[in-house]
Amino acid sequence: MSESGTRLYSDLEIDLLIEEISEAALEAIEQAAGEAAKAAVLSMVEREAAILRELQHWRSEAENNALAIHAARQAGRKNILLAALIGILGGLAVGVGGTLIIGGR
Repeated sequence: MSESGTRLYSDLEIDLLIEEISEAALEAIEQAAGEAAKAAVLSMVEREAAILRELQHWRSEAENNALAIHAARQAGRKNILLAALIGILGGLAVGVGGTLIIGGR
């Protein structure tokens, strides 16, 4: 001990202390880097999950629209067939009625 009551350290003790502090600092830096990497990965995973949810929403919308288009096409075909049938039956009615009226004279 010195006169002021403080202990004097040898060069070896100082070197060992510096080495221990350096190792602890490197471990802390590695741990902080690891935590930062985890946070970055978690953030990317959360963004990707949000994108996938949005994609699923739009896929569902597209499927619903495709079903609506298919139903509209089927209804249109039915309406065309119904109109053609009505036209044919109306033509037959007019033809038969006209033949009966003209033939009846």
